[in-house]
Amino acid sequence: MTYNPIPGDLVEDTGLKKIGKVMGFVGPYVQLRPVGGGTEWDAERDMLRPVTIGEALSAGVSVANARSRGELP
Repeated sequence: MTYNPIPGDLVEDTGLKKIGKVMGFVGPYVQLRPVGGGTEWDAERDMLRPVTIGEALSAGVSVANARSRGELP
C-alpha cells in the first residue's frame, strides 16, 4: 500500500535516503524540504515512508548540532 502523506509530515525519501518535511504536491510528486531548511526536492509518492519518532528526533538533533558548529545559518 502506498503511503499518503499530508503537509507537515516527516518522511524518508527511500530513493535518496533523505528525511524531509512534506511541503506540498505538484502533479504526481511530493515536495519535500530538508529538516533544517533548504532547497525543496520532488519525490515520488511510492518512494516515501513515514519516519519513526526516533528518526525524527535524530534528524532534529543533527540539524541543531550543525547549527551550533556554524555549518548552518
